[in-house]
Amino acid sequence: MIESAMVLGLDGGGTRTRVSVSQEGRILAFAENGSIKRLRVGAAVAEENLRDLLAEVYKQAGVTELAAACAGVASSKMPGVQEWIQAVFTDFKITRSEVVGDEVIALDAAFKGGPGILQIAGTGSNCIGRAPDGGWESCGGWSSRLGDEGSGYWIGLHAVRRALRAYDHEQPTRILDVVSNLWDAKDIDELINIGDASPGPDFAALAPHISQLAEEGDAVAQGVLKQAAADLVESVLLVRAKLRRKHNLSQEVPVAWIGSVVGKARLVREGFFAGLHAAAPEMLVLDREINGIDGAVWRAERLAGVFAQTTA
Repeated sequence: MIESAMVLGLDGGGTRTRVSVSQEGRILAFAENGSIKRLRVGAAVAEENLRDLLAEVYKQAGVTELAAACAGVASSKMPGVQEWIQAVFTDFKITRSEVVGDEVIALDAAFKGGPGILQIAGTGSNCIGRAPDGGWESCGGWSSRLGDEGSGYWIGLHAVRRALRAYDHEQPTRILDVVSNLWDAKDIDELINIGDASPGPDFAALAPHISQLAEEGDAVAQGVLKQAAADLVESVLLVRAKLRRKHNLSQEVPVAWIGSVVGKARLVREGFFAGLHAAAPEMLVLDREINGIDGAVWRAERLAGVFAQTTA
């Protein structure tokens, strides 16, 4: 018999995946492991990570099937991703499911279907907003190579780029020394070869080190973080302007955020809050990071409710 009140929420970001089973707002099981983003870890590893996670939470919750599941994943729009995840859900006897972007579940974690703006700033970056009429607007999220300004990947990549420019101009920075040590590069030529390889290194993993260098006074690192904060502020303000222009929005809607760049990089966080306050003093910005998986569970509960109504 299907436990109709039990649902599953999945939050699949760029570096980790979290899954929980919930019943009437109470979490019965929780597990996390590596990414299920195929472009990042490969199809085989992504498949293994997903199935291992589902098996673990099923074991914890003592279930063999569920009524509904919602997966919010960073690569939801890539060809075949939705079909793949839903096929795995079917194997695990989940009756109704959906696969949406991780920004969608994060927005619902903050606003439960209501209006608001969400800035994501983790491995990647993206900003989306929902108007009172239910319409959506967005900015960014165009991938690490083509966009994702202000993200962890962007910080790592542009820190190396700016450090190389500083090297040319004989300006002081410790960035190249730190990165060389992390990449085990013997000299700058080897660092270039590693950084320019395909596939390339994990630039997002450099972000905490760049933040630490900035805290220690490295001017080049500080400049990178200042630009990251400015880019994130610009994204929010652009989505706000789109909501006002295209959805007749006159009142301010709240802003939520999620991701380690704002959450852990003090200089980015302070610049982000200060920039938004200066541009829109009346706009409420949540002071705590939201939890994306809460939105996945909330959406799964809605799916379970729809299923119950249509089969009653």
